[in-house]
Amino acid sequence: MLKKLVVLQSVCLAFFLACCNNVEKSKKISLEQKEEIKQEVIKEKPLYIAIGNTVTQKEAYVYYKPLIDYIGIKLEKPVKILVKESYAEINRLMDLDEIDVAFLSSKAYVDGYDNYKIQILAVPQIGGIVQYSYIIVPKDSTVNSFKELKGKTFAFVDSMSNTGKLVPHGMLTNMGEKPDFYFKKNIYTYAHDNSIKMVAQRIVDGAAVSSIVWEYLNKTNSELTSKTKIIHKSPPYAMPPVVVRPNLDPEMKKKLKKILLEMDNDEKGKSILNKMKIEKYVSVENSAYDEIRKLKQWIME
Repeated sequence: MLKKLVVLQSVCLAFFLACCNNVEKSKKISLEQKEEIKQEVIKEKPLYIAIGNTVTQKEAYVYYKPLIDYIGIKLEKPVKILVKESYAEINRLMDLDEIDVAFLSSKAYVDGYDNYKIQILAVPQIGGIVQYSYIIVPKDSTVNSFKELKGKTFAFVDSMSNTGKLVPHGMLTNMGEKPDFYFKKNIYTYAHDNSIKMVAQRIVDGAAVSSIVWEYLNKTNSELTSKTKIIHKSPPYAMPPVVVRPNLDPEMKKKLKKILLEMDNDEKGKSILNKMKIEKYVSVENSAYDEIRKLKQWIME
């Protein structure tokens, strides 16, 4: 009897140890699976790329989507497009690490660099690496100079747009004038094509717009530009850049820059650039934007 009891106890102990061992294995597998899932989530986290208000949101999405999709394919990483209504919002979100890459205006870059150390990846080359501010009026307008717009209605693009705000503001400062007193009324349209449309439709008497946008529309859809005329062309300024947040992984920055700078050597990349009316992307130094800094400082003084 005692012998049977000892055997039964041994069997029970072996069963108990086996169960414990299986539980431990189950726990180990469960933890490993959770870690794998966690790593998979991290691996698939998208790269957030923002587009500023160069043109209206719908047009911006159509214009930039092939390029951004191309970047995702080259990186072998998902990307997410964010279209924002103001450059200030993009800069703020980059500072919060909620946006990784952005297509900014030149002045928005200057503000972003000076405040948050946002970094340039590249700029588009379109017949050169400079742009201009165009002052435009309706085609049949009797106004032929910026001075003649005094007492008229005028459209700016965005407070952080160089060609759509800073440059014409500098012209007024040079004349000893301020926008709120010089114009009968001034508004913000938050997109260069919006400003062109408002001039073409005679909703406003004049506007300041980017030469890049006006020339692009003039080549691809001249319905609006044909109803406007350019009465002033500013001195040249540095191109709107593609930028990254300062603490983005250095290796990712290198990859992004390489993709942009080599697009014109790739058949698919070249095709996308051709449709965007861009020759290629090139490198520029931060110092290329010093003229904008000087203009900004002069207006503030």
